[in-house]
Amino acid sequence: MLVTGLFVTGRPTAGFLLSRGMTDLSPHPALRSDLRPGLVLATCCLSLLLVMMDVTIVNVALPSIRAALGGRFSNLQWVVDAYTLVVATLLVLAGSTADRIGRRRVFVTGIAIFCLGSALCGLAPSARALVMARAFQGLGGAMLNPVALSIIANVFVTPVARARAIGMWGGMSGLALALGPLAGGVLTTLAGWRAVFWVNLPIGLVAMVLSLRFIPESRAARVRPIDVPAQVLIALVLAATTAALIEARNYGWGAPAIQATLALAAMGMVALVVVERRRAQPLLDLRFFRALPFTGAILIAICAFAIFSSFLFLNTLYLQDVRGLSALRAGLYTLPFAMGVMACAPLSGRIVGAHGARLPLLLSALGLGGGAILLTGLTATTPPAVLLAAYGLCGCGFGLCNAPITNAAVSGMPRDQAGLAAALASTSRQIGALLGIAASGAMTASVMSAPVQPAPLSSAGAVVAYMALLPAASHRVWWTIVVLACGIAGLGVVSTGARARRSAQTVRALFDDGPQASGYRTDSTPPST
Repeated sequence: MLVTGLFVTGRPTAGFLLSRGMTDLSPHPALRSDLRPGLVLATCCLSLLLVMMDVTIVNVALPSIRAALGGRFSNLQWVVDAYTLVVATLLVLAGSTADRIGRRRVFVTGIAIFCLGSALCGLAPSARALVMARAFQGLGGAMLNPVALSIIANVFVTPVARARAIGMWGGMSGLALALGPLAGGVLTTLAGWRAVFWVNLPIGLVAMVLSLRFIPESRAARVRPIDVPAQVLIALVLAATTAALIEARNYGWGAPAIQATLALAAMGMVALVVVERRRAQPLLDLRFFRALPFTGAILIAICAFAIFSSFLFLNTLYLQDVRGLSALRAGLYTLPFAMGVMACAPLSGRIVGAHGARLPLLLSALGLGGGAILLTGLTATTPPAVLLAAYGLCGCGFGLCNAPITNAAVSGMPRDQAGLAAALASTSRQIGALLGIAASGAMTASVMSAPVQPAPLSSAGAVVAYMALLPAASHRVWWTIVVLACGIAGLGVVSTGARARRSAQTVRALFDDGPQASGYRTDSTPPST
């Protein structure tokens, strides 16, 4: 699940969002004479449409995938999380690689890999094969959105044009979220679950042709060295944590394999901190976390996107497996969520511009928490009006949180570090989505007594039991979301006050004074590239 968080901010600072602070995005004048910026923007929007529609389309198809391929409840989690895990791990690396070897080259390669991965998903003969194909698809997905944003920032020269282009590009997210459930429902109902992957191929082919024809090649004048140890350790920590959360239901929390996996994640986290403190140019600069606005933005992003992924995952299963709705009708039910995102994302950007990040964060927490409270008593016969109201509130809450996350992440940072701060905030979104699926599945599955089985088989009784248990099993998830929403509100207050501003000023001074002022080693071996 790739979610950029770039809906519509409408702020000039959007010019360096996801530019990772490790690149020089100054345009290449030689590329401007015959350039068609509108077609470049349209091509980048197609890539965003590919990735964002894939999020909701795949979720709508999960019950059909379960019925066709069978397997355990954890298989459904891995279908989503295999993709998100790869994206979360490689998001920053893909952007840095594009700046190093060429943005168009990486962008076109990403489209090709994404389409090939989609084809492999559509051909998958088993749940395990589908999970592996989804991971490969994630490799392509990681190359698309951050690189597309760098391309836009390189092509649109003036701050006003750049901000407008990024706003239009980000607005495609809301449109894709709205179209995804409908498209997924139509495709799954009429052509089966495999069609939700095949549909990516014509869109990707058009995007690839347009990219080769209209997007100019560009590289950064200055490229930050690739932090290989950090990339490896981050992948280790995320993979081990996700595997433990998803597989604990199958093996038990006390199983040696689960305990060893959790220990591996903990050791990886400790090693990551030790390694990053010793590097001259770390990927994860620990000094950032001394700034309360940045730390708050990271935690808020994790909470908000954990809510987002949990919402999509559980409600898809509930609407189709418990209420017996078709994929199309289930997609229609989730439209209030998508419309809430579309309506509130641009509003959030304007509120941030006029009043700062605190107010939209508080309103976001109110929407997310209010929607979750309505679902804490979920049953198989909950009135549709309650469901639609809950979905609309959650959509509004989610739409309101993205602009202030980015604003809080970059506020107070030196300009040459703001892009990296925004990139880390975007990565934290993916981490939240990753952990949301794993944790919500673990909480519900621990209450359910039998694994999910394909409905056509003789073990239909297990499916009936599963369907009956899911609403009650999800109650703890909705209460957890209420707690997370309260956390967003608290973090929104703490990360936007006077103390937070002073902490950001302190961090800015650390970067102004250089590495010696922060206690970082200056005799570190230069990182390998």
